[in-house]
Amino acid sequence: MGDPLREWGAARTVRVPGLSASVRRGGLLVLGSLLACGPSSGGGGAAAGGDGAGAMAVGEAPQGDASASLRIVSYNIRHGRGTDDHLDLERTAAALRRLQPDLVGLQEVDRGAERSGGVDQAAELGRSLDMTPLFGAFMDYQGGEYGMGILSRHPVARSWSIPLPEGNEPRVALAAAIALPGGDTVVAVNVHFDWVDDDGFRFAQASTLAAVLDTLSHPWVLLGDFNDEPGSRTLELFQARALEADKPADAAFTFSSDDPRKEIDFIFAAPAGAWQVLEARVVDERPTSDHLPVLAVLEWNGGEGR
Repeated sequence: MGDPLREWGAARTVRVPGLSASVRRGGLLVLGSLLACGPSSGGGGAAAGGDGAGAMAVGEAPQGDASASLRIVSYNIRHGRGTDDHLDLERTAAALRRLQPDLVGLQEVDRGAERSGGVDQAAELGRSLDMTPLFGAFMDYQGGEYGMGILSRHPVARSWSIPLPEGNEPRVALAAAIALPGGDTVVAVNVHFDWVDDDGFRFAQASTLAAVLDTLSHPWVLLGDFNDEPGSRTLELFQARALEADKPADAAFTFSSDDPRKEIDFIFAAPAGAWQVLEARVVDERPTSDHLPVLAVLEWNGGEGR
């Protein structure tokens, strides 16, 4: 495969069925414009809402105090199918509604796939929760697409995909520039790394993403299913760059929901010195998915220090 940093520049679309040649072409040109302008700039980028095409600018961010708290949830929803094998997206929506999130990173999301009834799941959850939905596709699947989503309570200025090196499946990270009430812009980045025991693909994907995060001119929040545990080289990449929303040590496991024995879902924020973790915990939400959701309440205090 070619240089993944060159491929990252394909920010014009979030609907990426794998890493097709059409996605990779022209990546350097767009990458240059993103580095010069930052992800929240107008022009050049595309957002993925219900139809995944065209630019998205939703509302105006109200002005307020420079500090702002965000209720952030990372949740691998297993396309709405619980451990009881029932497909019930409204149950997923209810679980999220109870958490009153401002920002949600969703993993294992379908759009138009046969197994989930042809539903655009990110759009449906957005409607149910009154949040702006975004979708990023990994690949075509069962007549639709399979990938990930972001839901935002605050205005979304722009969203784009970050293609990652392929593993056992194609992967992208989904990013969104979000306007906070105080006027600052925060970039939310949702991930779902490769899952096999050998971490070669996973670490390649994480390394590519870490290099991209190092170029961002705005503060960022990284959340998702990392498919790796504390002490791994994948997690250490992001712990070196950001503040981790540490869960209680005696209640940190997120997988599997029926018998949690692994901590593989995480939330980070950078620059570390400008964020404070007010709360972080795993939510006991069974049998909605095979993962448990992670909730973090983060306060952004402004500033540029890392």
